[in-house]
Amino acid sequence: MPIRLFDTVSQSLRDFEPRVPGQVGIYVCGPTVQSAPHIGHLRSALVYDLWRRWFSYRGFAVTLVRNVTDIDDKILAVGGTEEWWALAARIERAFDTAASALGILPPTIEPRATGHIGDMITLISRLIDRGNAYAAADGSGDVYFSVASWPEYGQLTRQSPDEVESDEANSERGKKDPRDFALWKGHKDSEPPTASWDSPWGAGRPGWHIECSAMATRYLGSSFDIHGGGLDLRFPHHENELAQSRAAGDEFATTWLHNGLVTMNGHKMSKSVGNVMGAEELLSQTDSATARYFLLAPHYRSTMDVHDGSLGEAAAAWDRIRGFARRTADLVTPTPEVPGAFASALDDDLAVPTALAVLHDTVRAGNTALDAADSDAVLARANEVAAMLNVLGLSVATDSNDATHAALGALIDRLITERNRARADKDWPTADRIRDDIDAAGITLEDGADTTRWSITNG
Repeated sequence: MPIRLFDTVSQSLRDFEPRVPGQVGIYVCGPTVQSAPHIGHLRSALVYDLWRRWFSYRGFAVTLVRNVTDIDDKILAVGGTEEWWALAARIERAFDTAASALGILPPTIEPRATGHIGDMITLISRLIDRGNAYAAADGSGDVYFSVASWPEYGQLTRQSPDEVESDEANSERGKKDPRDFALWKGHKDSEPPTASWDSPWGAGRPGWHIECSAMATRYLGSSFDIHGGGLDLRFPHHENELAQSRAAGDEFATTWLHNGLVTMNGHKMSKSVGNVMGAEELLSQTDSATARYFLLAPHYRSTMDVHDGSLGEAAAAWDRIRGFARRTADLVTPTPEVPGAFASALDDDLAVPTALAVLHDTVRAGNTALDAADSDAVLARANEVAAMLNVLGLSVATDSNDATHAALGALIDRLITERNRARADKDWPTADRIRDDIDAAGITLEDGADTTRWSITNG
């Protein structure tokens, strides 16, 4: 079965057909580093980490480019005593730290916008030469893309050019048409001199949209397989990327993927409302493996709503998986394969909820086999679970609390042995006391026919 993806342009599921057999090139819009990362940023990065892992499992050589927007209106607007470039570097480190904690693999290439100003100037010059861009006549140094010059504008979001409204109400200097968007922004006296580069149109800095077009083609070529990002980037950012890249003569991305947004108790996250969950806050509430499970569990295209109890629900589900994986870790062979139903789910537009259902079913079957002392079935289920966890980036070997859990496990196993001995001797008061002590510590025991399983119930 081929891998199928939901393409935003065609609004349909399509079979993935690589431009180069056996290879896949993916460009993902990374963070704009003006403020601390939140769970929406992490979810987006995790979505494309999962796509990368699945393509790799299916035998593709993956090149994942995820940029860093380190020069932008939002960064300069932060103000304060900290230099804009120092702010950008600090926030970039915070994002990388949080992503690493979640097991998100570093991108193959992670270009910064400030390192590619020359590529952007070259691309803008091509657009001017083709008649799709113009320098403002007012001497401001601004350069704009002419929406009217590109009849296909609106292709990504299914708008006609006549329906499009300007997204730059505060930047009307020298525009011929309110819909036109900035490719180059002439330097303003209110901006720091360090946020300015020389160009044929005067000192200034790039517009946001031109940055990704230049960096994507710089590392993946004029045509590549997949462009991804959050749904909130679809317009105007991705629409403008597509228009300016195609107008410049680049075929650009074959498929566009967009991940859903994150809401808090049914409401959009907003700093003004104060309902933003930061990456640091999430990772302070639980271990990194649980946080990863929490963020990957919904389908990548769906809205993920964070509500009271949702993290606890994810923790309970993950603990059931983790418990079985730890108890059977020594049975795993070097290269286990995932079950067919799990593979079919991920082939179908990365249907993680369906894949997780297969994982939980396999864990239940494995626990039943443990109870029945069916060693062959335990071995098979253990390897299937390990293979699925590896694809999802949830291997318990990388659990941040693994050493602590191992030490705790040794103590609990000793108590279970003492309790079983007391039960065999019909010393019920001792057996009950041990169970009560374990229960008071937040540990649940499940007695099977031949074994006793335990799990943590208080997080």
